Amino acid sequence: MGQEAADRHSTPTPERHGVDTIPEAERTARPRDLVAILVGANLGFTNIVFGWLAVSYGLGLWAALTANIVGTLLGAAFVAPLALVGLRSGTNNSVGSGAYFGVRGRLIASVIGVLLSTGFMAVTVWAGGEAIVASLARLVDLPETDGAYAAGYALLAAAATLAAVYGFRWIVLLNRLAAPVMTAVIVLGLAAFWTKIDFSAPGDPSAYALGSFWPTWLLAMVSTGIAGPVSFVTLTGDWTRYISPRRHSGRAVVRATGLGMVAGLVVPQVFGVLTAVATFDPDAGYVAGLVHAAPAWFLVPILVCGLVGALGQSGIVLYSMGLDLDAILPRLSRVASTVLVAATSIGLVFLGKFVWDAEESVTTFVLVLTSLATPWAAITLTGMARTRARFSEPDLQVFNRRRRGGAYWYTAGWNLPATVSWVVGSAVGLLSNSSSSFTGPIADLCSGVDVSFFTSGVAGVVCYLLLTTAVRPRTPAASSEPSEPSEQSEPSATMPPTVTAEAAGPGRR
Repeated sequence: MGQEAADRHSTPTPERHGVDTIPEAERTARPRDLVAILVGANLGFTNIVFGWLAVSYGLGLWAALTANIVGTLLGAAFVAPLALVGLRSGTNNSVGSGAYFGVRGRLIASVIGVLLSTGFMAVTVWAGGEAIVASLARLVDLPETDGAYAAGYALLAAAATLAAVYGFRWIVLLNRLAAPVMTAVIVLGLAAFWTKIDFSAPGDPSAYALGSFWPTWLLAMVSTGIAGPVSFVTLTGDWTRYISPRRHSGRAVVRATGLGMVAGLVVPQVFGVLTAVATFDPDAGYVAGLVHAAPAWFLVPILVCGLVGALGQSGIVLYSMGLDLDAILPRLSRVASTVLVAATSIGLVFLGKFVWDAEESVTTFVLVLTSLATPWAAITLTGMARTRARFSEPDLQVFNRRRRGGAYWYTAGWNLPATVSWVVGSAVGLLSNSSSSFTGPIADLCSGVDVSFFTSGVAGVVCYLLLTTAVRPRTPAASSEPSEPSEQSEPSATMPPTVTAEAAGPGRR
């Protein structure tokens, strides 16, 4: 308790940890902090827009709601157990996955994490910036020029970068404050549009994105429901690594993660569906349509939602991006990595606003990245089940210290069966995508239905099990003690060698 109190009352300073193992003395977070992060960060326009997206596919109110809710429940049940990676390994999910993919093979997760976070950061800043500028245009006659939008995007990105640089504890505090504020905004929003909501809205069959109901409903279930939790596959360990497995059970952590995902994603998606039905304008985006249809008294809450909601979401994804890029480029500090990915995300926002069609870009983005992330997550979960989620913490850090060897060295740092299985699963997933811009041959065989979430995961796991049936899983005793240095130059691919590194001591800062 003394250390926890000190952490809460000390002078705020930027977090000093990158992807090194968090010492037990600093692991003072609690499962309820996960709920605060996942609820506070998600009650913003990013996930509200996903509710609107289901309606934009031509679905009626109840069809859009069920697609969002069913998809979110499925996705949360799949993703929540990945919270154990950070809890048991003391590092983020990307580095922790080195136990199954190899200390270099875990770069797959780092790249997926950067792509997922960069895309969602762009969507968050885009939606938040739209809300800020459009609201101010009605409140104070601010001209809706490209310059005004650029300034709004830059303001949000700068504030989110500051929160991400200061790190985990600031993110927890920010989202604890954001949760009640955003809840109040959503309640006010329902009051503002309640009389305009047609609860019997049947949808428009002539506007179905994939031509008929069930393929379109399944597209919505994957792209606006399942994709929400899947976007967190590499993020959960960023927070659970600060929770002590000596004081909190894995069951409590998984339960808190699942609860936070469901509450944090379903509530804004339902709000997005209801308000989209009330204000839908096919010629305008969701945010612009909402602002133009809103009563004057609700403009300030929209402005607050654009600012506070975007800060919560963009703060956690920027923090994650900084960690993942730090893991990809060990010589780059976490702070430098965070600033770099923030600048990249802003570039994507400008392209999304001024060059690309935002709705089609978002759909394509979530389908493709779901196809890449799902087999990685499925293989990681399979590895966790086979090893009872036990990790050798020092051996996971070999690559970060630019060394060789350890229990997870496999073949030159890569577990080839896991890597090949991920490639197979991803390829099957991409060929199973179905959207207005692309329908893969596997989706064609399924009458145009997007089955990428299911086929990519199953293909990855089946391939992994076939390639590793004769290989005994590596289950080193979980320990924070360092491995002994070794002088061997090239560890065996079949036997887990000791780390040829200084695994003891503080991690990279």
